[in-house]
This record gives sequence, structure tokens and C-alpha cells, in this order.
Amino acid sequence: MRSHSHVVVTSVLAMLLGVSGCSTLPRSGPDDRSIQSQAGIRVGEKDRKVGIDYVLLDLTRGMLSYFERSGTTSLRAGFGAGRGSAPGNVLGIGDVVQVSIFESSTGGLFVPVDAGSRPGNFVTLPNQTVDRSGTISVPYAGRIRAAGRPAEQVQREVERLLADRAIEPQVLVTLVDNQSSQVSVLGDVNQPTKLPLNASGERVLDVIARAGGLSTPGVETYVTLQRRGREGTVLFSDLINDSAENIFVSPGDTIYVNRERRTYLAFGASGLNGRIDFEESNLTLAEALAKAGGLLDARADPAQVFLYRLVDRKVLERMQVDVSRFTGSQIPVVVRANMRDPGTFFAIQQLPMADKDIIYVSNADSTELQKFLNIVTDVTGAAAVASGDVIDARAAARAF
Repeated sequence: MRSHSHVVVTSVLAMLLGVSGCSTLPRSGPDDRSIQSQAGIRVGEKDRKVGIDYVLLDLTRGMLSYFERSGTTSLRAGFGAGRGSAPGNVLGIGDVVQVSIFESSTGGLFVPVDAGSRPGNFVTLPNQTVDRSGTISVPYAGRIRAAGRPAEQVQREVERLLADRAIEPQVLVTLVDNQSSQVSVLGDVNQPTKLPLNASGERVLDVIARAGGLSTPGVETYVTLQRRGREGTVLFSDLINDSAENIFVSPGDTIYVNRERRTYLAFGASGLNGRIDFEESNLTLAEALAKAGGLLDARADPAQVFLYRLVDRKVLERMQVDVSRFTGSQIPVVVRANMRDPGTFFAIQQLPMADKDIIYVSNADSTELQKFLNIVTDVTGAAAVASGDVIDARAAARAF
């Protein structure tokens, strides 16, 4: 004959199973069964698989070299002029220039005989703007093409045109207002502006400094240079560390500075779950795990630490991985780290994190068993209480 407590346990289990689907229990909304049953159309796999294939790589020493910190496009490679001289300054449309003409003696074309107490044998023409046709006007020389030419060339041409009319003319063309040789600096700088370039030539860092410098952390800031339909992007920290990337800017360039907040996600048996900022540093997997609170000693399986990332197809091909079944240039990859191996701690110190990575720490098998035992304990505890209540009730009834 079954014991009374066994009957009570069975009754409690039956009761739990019965009320598990009861619609009268408190609930914040419909459960998954009602949502599924009342759907007009269901799209998806029967086993609810997402259907995204991925590559599983076990972290080894030989793999580390393929996952070096990825760089952005190079300004030096895209535009050159990393160590060359500054581009020559030329006049352009909109520039305001001043033309002075000297003659060797009075009585010439521009300096009359009765010049009196003039400070010198020269005349300065009124300031004029290089017009839309790219020319300026000089009396007795006519229209002179100025746009696209350095001031020295314009001077020599005016001297040549006046040589037969003026007395040994010497011409000086001075740039009064630089409107054509300018660069725009926009984005995360303290003073976004449009700057005229100095005649000595300026590099990317020079114009960023003139715009007040960065307003964001340099390690998360990118610098994009746009020039005549082309562009290149580089991390500001790389621009600082590699002088060859700090190229000369040219008239008409646009420099855009922007911060890209770098984050990663942590899930599973780690001390902290959620989105975590890189902040002002480059992180390795070891540092990212530490920022996430490490592995929970009572839950985590150290042999099953996973890093989810999209990896460039060419990287996997260099690793001799067969990627023929995948399409596209970015392939989903899961890197598994076995942290029961002491050597893995050295490897994760060298594996760089990338923006939008996902870290997942799996539960140990014993954790799942503990969950089951907790449920059994809760049920049997409730059964024991119920059994005691029944016994107490029977005793009370007999006494009555």
C-alpha cells in the first residue's frame, strides 16, 4: 500500500500540472501557446531554428595571428603624399588679389614724370576678385588667367605683356583674401569651421587642431577625408601613432570627425549581462570578460566560453577554412575558448575584441541538474507541508 505522503506528492504534482495552463492565474499577457494557436499564419521552421549557418572555431595559438586588430582604410594608401611636400598653392575663383606694378624710373606707363614725393616708382591697383571665368584685369595687359596658377606665374605673364609699354616693369601679385584654398572640418571637433590653408601647407592633424581639437575620446574617433569623389577613413589614434597617415590636405578637402561608440554584449553565466562599452580603450577578450564580471563560479562552464562575430571571408580563406557554402563577404563565426586549459588565459589576452561582438558563457551541466533538483525540492517541500496539514486536520477531527 502506498504511503500517505506519496499520495500527497502525487496529488500536488497533478495539481501543479493542472493549474499550469489555467487562464485564471495572474499573467501580464497571453502565453506562448495562445499566441501560437491563434496566429492566422505562422512563418518559420517547425523546430524554430533560425537557419543561419556559422563556423565554429576552437581558440588556439595558431589562430591568433588571423585576428589581429582590424584597421580602417588608409589615408596614405588612398591619397598618397604622406611624406611628400605640401601641394602648391594656386589662385582660385573667389580669391581677392592685389596687383602692384613697379617701373625703373618715372615717366613710364604707370608712374608720371611729375610723380613728386611718391614713396616709389610703383602703382597699386584696386583689389579685385578672381571672377567666375578665372581671370583678373590689368590695365594695358588685358584679362589675365589667374585661377589654377600660382601668383608667380601670373606676375611673369603681366610683366611680359607690359614689357613693350612700361619701363622695365616688375609686378607683384599678392593674395589678400583666400577664398578658394580652404578646407572644411566638421563633426566631433570643438569648433567646426571652414579654414583657409596656410601657404606653407597643412596636414590633417594641423587643421583638426585649428578647429579646436577633438571633443570625443580619440580611441573611439574616426577621421574621414573626402577629396574629389574619393574618401578614406582612419582611427584618430592611428593618425597619431603613424606619421605617414598624417598627410597634407588640399584645397576643397572635407575632413569629417566622428565618434563611433564601441560596445559588446555579454550573456549567460557571466557576472554582468547586457551591453558594455569599450570606453576609452581597446579591449582583448580577457579584458572584456573581466568588464562583464568574469565567469560565475557556481554556474559557468569554463570550457564553453563563446565569442560571436562576423569575420571577413578572406580571413577564413587564409585559415584554410572551407567557406564555399557561405555567400557574402562577412561570415558568422563562433570562437570557442576552453578556459579549463591554463594556456587559454594567455590566448584570450591576445585576442582583440571588435565592435558589436557577443560573448556567451554557457551554464555547466551541473547547473541544469541543480535547477531540476530545486524544482523537485520545492514540490516535495510543498507536498510535505500539505501532508502535515492533512494529518493535523484528521487529528483535529478525531478530537472533535
